[in-house]
Amino acid sequence: MTRTAAALLLAALAPAAGAEEVVIKLGTLAPQGSSWHVLLKELGERWAEASGGRVKLRIYAGGTQGGEGDMVRKMGVGQLQAASITNIGMHDILPEPVAFTTPGIVAGEEEYRAVFPRVRARLEALLEGKGYLVLQWVEVGASYVFCTRGYRSPQDMAEARIFAWEGDPAAVEVFRAIGLRPVVLTSTDVIAALQTGMISCVTQPPAYALTARTFEKASHMMDYSMAWLMGATLVRRDAWERVPAEIRPALLAAAREVGERLNAESRRLHDDSIAAMRRQGLSVEPVDRDAWRAAAERSWPAVRGRAVPVDFFDEVVRAREEFRRGRPGQARRD
Repeated sequence: MTRTAAALLLAALAPAAGAEEVVIKLGTLAPQGSSWHVLLKELGERWAEASGGRVKLRIYAGGTQGGEGDMVRKMGVGQLQAASITNIGMHDILPEPVAFTTPGIVAGEEEYRAVFPRVRARLEALLEGKGYLVLQWVEVGASYVFCTRGYRSPQDMAEARIFAWEGDPAAVEVFRAIGLRPVVLTSTDVIAALQTGMISCVTQPPAYALTARTFEKASHMMDYSMAWLMGATLVRRDAWERVPAEIRPALLAAAREVGERLNAESRRLHDDSIAAMRRQGLSVEPVDRDAWRAAAERSWPAVRGRAVPVDFFDEVVRAREEFRRGRPGQARRD
């Protein structure tokens, strides 16, 4: 090949003049190899393909960037441009999403899917005002209490020490209102704290408890959904705006499609994870459901008007009640 031919080939393969390579660094607590991590990696591949290699998504999984509060702070100073986090971790950006994790607010997937669309546009507008774009919303799912021994009611658990998320200002008061003893830690310290006895209980979705192996230290799961956990992948708007405008729609469409697959995977993994943990020694403990429901509602004043604005909290409750009136018996589900 002549020098001229080689130069022409290199010119043809090179990005268009002035095309800037955009690197988006994304942090997540999703464990390495988990479904969430695998699908985020697939999203990165799709972005690279759709952008002709101009947009690269670098994923830092398994809490390597710290807890969710750490990731939010790193996004704030530009060390990360994106994060896949739960609504609890979002609190440092926006308090409203925490309403969905208030104990007893949402009784399951069907109820969440009826209520969330009522406030989705409002949440996205509020996040945009804070400088963030929502790439995808994800249903993490029902969160259960895993403990080192079994408990039937909140009264039985009065002596237990339960993990409270660092950066979730309502968590301590919520657990105290229920009658529990909270211990504030980062999420990355949970396993070590269970090993040392610093805590004896933690609330987690079953799929996460399986993947992170939490159940090996806390092998008793209370058969009651304490709260509903949701999440989102957020990207800084200034980083997103560095992506060429003509390819943003394709990247956003890929993110939304992957988000729907994550939702489907979360639903599939819920029962599968409990079954897998039971085969490995998990004990699912029967509980006094009426006692748990009553305790959950006692926690609401710790959230309404304190951690979450009153009008948003009431809007979520109102949407839930409207759905329940149309579905007799719905309020008894968990």
